[in-house]
Amino acid sequence: MATQVLAEGSAPNLAPEAQAREAQAREAQARLAPLRVAPGGRYFETFEGEPFLFVGYNDAVSWPGLDGLFQRRDLPAVRAYLANIAAHGVNCVRLMLEYVHFDGRYFEEPAGTFNPAMLQLWDDLFAMCEELGLRVLLAPWDNFWMTRRWKFHPYNINNGGPAKTRQSFFTDEKTIACIEARLRFVAGRWGSVLCAWDLFNEIYTNWGGTPASQMKVLARWSRAIRDEEQKVWGWTRPQSVSVFGPDPESHGGYEELIFRHPELDFATTHIYHPDAVDHPRDTIGPALCMAHWTRFGLEKTPAERPFMDTEHGPIALFNNEKKYLPEEFDDEYERHMMWAHLASGGAGSGMRWPGRHPHVLTPGMLRALASLSGFLPSLDWRHFSPRPAGHEIEIASQQEHDLHAFASRDEGQALVWLLRGAYGARGVLPRREPLRHLPLTIRGLKPGAYEVRAWDTSHGRELNCRRFHSNCNRELSLELDLENDLALAIRASST
Repeated sequence: MATQVLAEGSAPNLAPEAQAREAQAREAQARLAPLRVAPGGRYFETFEGEPFLFVGYNDAVSWPGLDGLFQRRDLPAVRAYLANIAAHGVNCVRLMLEYVHFDGRYFEEPAGTFNPAMLQLWDDLFAMCEELGLRVLLAPWDNFWMTRRWKFHPYNINNGGPAKTRQSFFTDEKTIACIEARLRFVAGRWGSVLCAWDLFNEIYTNWGGTPASQMKVLARWSRAIRDEEQKVWGWTRPQSVSVFGPDPESHGGYEELIFRHPELDFATTHIYHPDAVDHPRDTIGPALCMAHWTRFGLEKTPAERPFMDTEHGPIALFNNEKKYLPEEFDDEYERHMMWAHLASGGAGSGMRWPGRHPHVLTPGMLRALASLSGFLPSLDWRHFSPRPAGHEIEIASQQEHDLHAFASRDEGQALVWLLRGAYGARGVLPRREPLRHLPLTIRGLKPGAYEVRAWDTSHGRELNCRRFHSNCNRELSLELDLENDLALAIRASST
């Protein structure tokens, strides 16, 4: 298909045969149900009413697993890679529309002209994802490499683009309109495999304007996308905007934009921390850090809006020091991070930035995702409206046994993850003799009968399912055996 030069704010006209191919692709992608926020407000569901939590990680079209897409160099290898992650419970991958570490991978080249090689790449990728039941959380820009290689970018005015500087993205009408045309094109070309938007990855004032003025531009892009989606598909996708770091206010007043922008549907931050996450010495501190900032995000986000981390990992160690963690340690670090995120109310696993050589998840990380995915049917996520509940957990001799409780609950359900280990103890946690018949009480559940499922996060298996009662004081008490960690799904019994 020939490239199409866009008039300002317009989409390309396609030949009849290309229109037919697009219609077939849309019909296929429509078979994967779109997503929306679930009735409980903190998680997602499909339009068919199935619960959906984001279980996945960050990838890129130029990284080893997907590199064979470009110019169709090795499509079978890409499909095998995607099939493997799908077999490990991954249901979504976060990707950037262009990853401009290298030339030739620009989505538009020049600005306003869509790169045929990239269109083919995304056509192939979305078709494979649809076949395998995978979805994509899409960010339109690779801000990291675009910043570092701005002089080469097609949007740069020196390369025929509309933008005098990077600050033009939110301040210059021609640049804003060119971006809107890109977003409209993508919104209408690919269907429900593209399940959600991160409208601007790691937003900051170095892209122009203030948080308040950027909110207005984002509202314009948001409405343009929804208008195109409604026209082409009859539904719209959830939208978010991300920020580097867990506290948007520390970046110059981004709290309102990230957590409460009226046009957005869910909130995301990138939970990086200079010590516990970037330079971990143990696997307890990273979990405590993730839990803290997940609770923080939920507290700042309206009750009807999900929150989740969409980037984490030892990024400074990898980018600045050119190092990565020992694999066994990294596997435990990552498993603890994802369970802390989920148990604290995050809408899924959180999304690791691999930060390794090669730049892919380890087999141990994939097993951890499979375990978390296997646990998810234990709760009714569509109607779960969690609040932090770690302070409502009482465990006998908690400090003596170095126990940490991560928990969230509403009146009829609770999720508890227990982690055993001394904060600051370096390296991988040693396997310990189990604590037998450990008493635990959780407060706040309405009186009645409950099913409690115990889950082994290391091996991805249910250990037991027992019935307990919450008394008239809203206290549910039980005994359990605990080695290093354990997840509990507590749900009001239907009988």
